[in-house]
Amino acid sequence: MTTQSQSQGRVVILGIYVTDLTFRAERMPLIGETIAGSAFAMGPGGKGSNQAVAAARAGADVVFCTRVGNDAFGQIARATWDAECITSRATVVDGASTGAAHIFVDETTGMNAIIVASGAAGTLSAADVDAIEADIAGARVFVTQLEQPIPAAKRGLEVARKHRVTTVFNPAPALPLDDDIFPLCDYITPNETETAALTGVAVNNVDDARRAADVLLKKGVGTAIVTLGEAGALLHSAHQSVFVPAFRCGRVVETAGAGDGFTGGFAAALARGEDPVAATRFGCALAGISVTRAGTAPSMPTLAEINQVLSQSGFAHALSA
Repeated sequence: MTTQSQSQGRVVILGIYVTDLTFRAERMPLIGETIAGSAFAMGPGGKGSNQAVAAARAGADVVFCTRVGNDAFGQIARATWDAECITSRATVVDGASTGAAHIFVDETTGMNAIIVASGAAGTLSAADVDAIEADIAGARVFVTQLEQPIPAAKRGLEVARKHRVTTVFNPAPALPLDDDIFPLCDYITPNETETAALTGVAVNNVDDARRAADVLLKKGVGTAIVTLGEAGALLHSAHQSVFVPAFRCGRVVETAGAGDGFTGGFAAALARGEDPVAATRFGCALAGISVTRAGTAPSMPTLAEINQVLSQSGFAHALSA
């Protein structure tokens, strides 16, 4: 039976929130060196929270599960979710800090390097997942990543599979994984680096991505979507292999958060009933817009903006409001 929340396109996301501390400069400093930066910004981030914001702005009904500290960064987190109409299942942990991320952005290319300290969210466990089982059961799509402990991510995938909810696993950052997690994944969304770490196949082009995706299918994944940065994304399953080119939406300002935007957008499109290729295209359009803006969560576009890019590129609107 389809519940109301399923028909509305509910997405449940398990992951972390961090406050992004972003520094722009000409280059990274060497060890022991101090250099002058050109700009600084503070804002909401963390893969799970970024994906939640992306999915919510893309029209999904989003529930986000995490842990935060009883501190100023935790207050920023809750204000962010309230502003985006995201239903929060955030446990406040006394005596632990809310996570933070140092983000270096090359002011010329927009490329980034990131250090993440998960803080309270690093203590997420299978018990947190069990506490939101009803939310997961009422969703159409469940999403998780690897910034929180692996046992929590795996339990989330298991609970979603138990309730026949579509699972999307974003294996980021790249970590060693037991093979029993892969059969729990209807979709997996690694980038080139993560794909290589999971498969042992270096990914330098689309053909490499196909070979690596075949390895993931043999491990039990339903469909592999290898994101290829400025090139686009490859959707690869036992039944089809489709390369979706990236959308060029303007000058690249910052690439941090683009992968989160893709996964959040892909999940939102799936939750509304789009086929996997259309959902991949929707995610690419969202990511293409996000890289033209500064920040991670703040860079995520609205549904109207994504639909405009798709329409201008000759595609029917992927989602309706």
